Amino acid sequence: MTKINMPSTYDPSQVEGKRYQHWEESGFFHTEVNTEQEPFVIVMPPPNVTGQLHMGHALDNTLQDILTRWRRMQGYNALWLPGTDHAGIATQARVEESLTKEGVSRYDIGRQEFLKKVWDWKERYGNRITTQLRRLGASCDWQRERFTMDEGCSEAVLEVFIKLYERGLIYRDYYITNWCPKCHTTISDIEVEHLDQPGHFYHIRYPFKDGDNDVILATTRPETMLGDVAVAVHPGDERYRDLVGKTLILPLVGREMPVIADEYVDPSFGTGVVKITPAHDPNDFEVGRRHDLPQVAVIDKDGKMSPEAGPRYEGLDRYECRKKIVRDLDAGGYLVKTEDHAHAVGHCYRCHTVIEPMLSRQWFVRMKPLAEPAIEAVKDGRIRFIPERFTKVYLNWMENIRDWCISRQLWWGHRIPVWYCRDCEEMVASKDPVTKCPRCGSTTLEQDPDVLDTWFSSALWPFSTLGWPEKTLDLAYYYPTTVMVTGRDIIFFWVARMIFSGLAFMNEVPFRDVFIHGLVMDALGRKMSKSLGNGVDPIDVIESHGADSLRFMLVTGNTPGNDLRFHFERLDGARNFVNKLWNASRFTLMNLEDYQPGEKTGPLNLADRWIVSRYQLAIKETTEFLEAYELGEAARVLYEFTWNELCDWYIELAKPRLYGKTTAADRYTAQSVLSSVLKGTLELLHPFMPFITEEIWQHLPDHGITIMRAPWPEFREDLVDTAAMQEMDLLMEITRAIRHIRGEMNVPPGRQAEVLLVAPDDTRTIIEKNVEYVQLLSNAVVKTYPVLEQTPEQAAHAVTKGVGVFVPLKGLIDIDKEIARQAKELAHVEKDLARVRGKLANAGFLGKAPAEIIEKEKAKEEELAGKQSAIKERLAMLGR
Repeated sequence: MTKINMPSTYDPSQVEGKRYQHWEESGFFHTEVNTEQEPFVIVMPPPNVTGQLHMGHALDNTLQDILTRWRRMQGYNALWLPGTDHAGIATQARVEESLTKEGVSRYDIGRQEFLKKVWDWKERYGNRITTQLRRLGASCDWQRERFTMDEGCSEAVLEVFIKLYERGLIYRDYYITNWCPKCHTTISDIEVEHLDQPGHFYHIRYPFKDGDNDVILATTRPETMLGDVAVAVHPGDERYRDLVGKTLILPLVGREMPVIADEYVDPSFGTGVVKITPAHDPNDFEVGRRHDLPQVAVIDKDGKMSPEAGPRYEGLDRYECRKKIVRDLDAGGYLVKTEDHAHAVGHCYRCHTVIEPMLSRQWFVRMKPLAEPAIEAVKDGRIRFIPERFTKVYLNWMENIRDWCISRQLWWGHRIPVWYCRDCEEMVASKDPVTKCPRCGSTTLEQDPDVLDTWFSSALWPFSTLGWPEKTLDLAYYYPTTVMVTGRDIIFFWVARMIFSGLAFMNEVPFRDVFIHGLVMDALGRKMSKSLGNGVDPIDVIESHGADSLRFMLVTGNTPGNDLRFHFERLDGARNFVNKLWNASRFTLMNLEDYQPGEKTGPLNLADRWIVSRYQLAIKETTEFLEAYELGEAARVLYEFTWNELCDWYIELAKPRLYGKTTAADRYTAQSVLSSVLKGTLELLHPFMPFITEEIWQHLPDHGITIMRAPWPEFREDLVDTAAMQEMDLLMEITRAIRHIRGEMNVPPGRQAEVLLVAPDDTRTIIEKNVEYVQLLSNAVVKTYPVLEQTPEQAAHAVTKGVGVFVPLKGLIDIDKEIARQAKELAHVEKDLARVRGKLANAGFLGKAPAEIIEKEKAKEEELAGKQSAIKERLAMLGR
């Protein structure tokens, strides 16, 4: 080997950019169809084209990259297909905000000019998030990058719409939908975020027309009462049986309306009487259909009161109207009482405005025929959820699915391919523009102004990105994909829709496994958000700690399906690991400068056989955990092996041989083992920490073109020496016991100790044969005995693995000074212990303190009692 030129400290900013550029320019991420090689395929959940990387993206894409890099090294033809989503509502909102600053609206410039501006926006900002994904280390096949509104994906969207329409699975109807007054569009049920917030129950008296008594009902939204057309009770409710069919007068309005009986009413909730407002509540809408009730829409698309609300309220904001109506009800003697009531209120998931149930004419997908095969695919095992508990979540939603509202009142997106004849009102669905009415021959046609829900196009992502509806080689080879990696929050938004779409149009599931991960929360367990100001920018973290540190922090301690708390302390810990790996590798490589691979090694000593065995088991455990999608556990295994066994033990044990304190053959053997194990460790770590592993690997003797193409290490059982691991474990435990005594007794690190070991014959033989290991790593002169005729005075002692460990302290430390130090520490501990026990004996504290505080105090008591016992034991050893 030539002289090693590695900086003394690792600087990610000097490595990551150049390494990624080399990988991408060399085509290492790219894949082509190869029927002799088994494919491994992930399609990236497409981030919003105008978005930017957040911690959720960082976690999601780190997990995908780990799986892709690992399978690539295993010899699979690994394709990770990237792309972005046009994100209808979000992107249009961004461009509209930009126009507002210029003093114009989209209506001022018209649809075509507005769309041109959105495309310009996309070209200007659309590569921001893909650039950021590169900084994370994402090994996507960028040559295959797709966009949900590119030509091929748009063709697939049109094909699917027409096919579903022709099968009678897409229809247009009036229905109650979720309307966002700010975004000015419908949103689907699963795009509504239900947030608990304080409110009120208003109890209102509705008088009968004949003046005979009244009924009292409660509502949280008194402004909608202006649209009431009936009052309902349960048909089995004896309290109100005689009232069914009678006529009420709507307070403030004077409209006559009937009392009806419907099983929708819960007689045990409130008064058992509910107002029916078909134009502003989905359940009331269904009741209205059953009873042929009119629909009175009193709130318009801006969230203001409509002319139907009457001249007194028309034009008021819905919340201002609520206040005015409550005042008017109270003045009129109709308000019985007001109660505080916390309840879940639906908000738009994009802009967080409270949604308004709104009656409008929309396009829907008939879901039941599509859901049934998607349910069976999971039940019969063709699709597997990891973790398995999400199977129940998926099935529960699919078995109770409602028809999907797919139209959005936007301009940016896939425009609905339906034309209307102005002369005869004929409706024509077509992939191509319709210029002549097939019914009356008129040329006066106009296309539906609405666009499709963004999720309509992303539901086709696993096959539209591979060329469908064309029968391409890519589609035949790469579909179905292998695994879908996604957050628990979009199982319904996306995963379910991809499953039924794949089955409907490919007659095959879109993927075999669905790997669900949790969300990244802040240190307090709260969702990261702008409003809380608790978000952490991944790019800032990459700038300060490097991409490898961020990736390793995100994956360690992460279990499938569970949320992850972001702690900067853990991030610092990951960076420390990166630096540990760099320093250990640099030391190793500096001691390999005269090493020539391929020469015959001498016999392996105990430490060599031990590290080779532990390395083999690290291969086995890492691979098994990756196969089980336990990426956090795989990372833990590698962390512990690298830090504890390779760096802290083996390298230290190998130093005398590397420094030439033994024979040349011994030195070469140590170099060979260390080089081999370090190389394999870097390869195991590569999917998790791609940048630093490539940088170090390129300095190794006999390295290849890139670590990305290196074969994944394979477990070899014949190299596992169980006896060597047992013997080494004994020596390590003895060493730890000596180190512990040195630390507890304040023995200066540079002072050599005398250590007496008492062990049975078999154990003593192992120790004596390898005593230099213990002496080297504990800075001690070790003597062994079958028994001690007399226990040495003033000696610290411990027992481990059946071995008695004695460290005489006389002459090693100032015993009087140490007794004083230990006594002072004991006094502090006993003072704290008395205080804690006083608290726990205080009935007032136990009665008022929260359970978790009491448990903390109990844990503190246990910890302090343990310290007290240990100090007393040490003082006894010192002769006090």
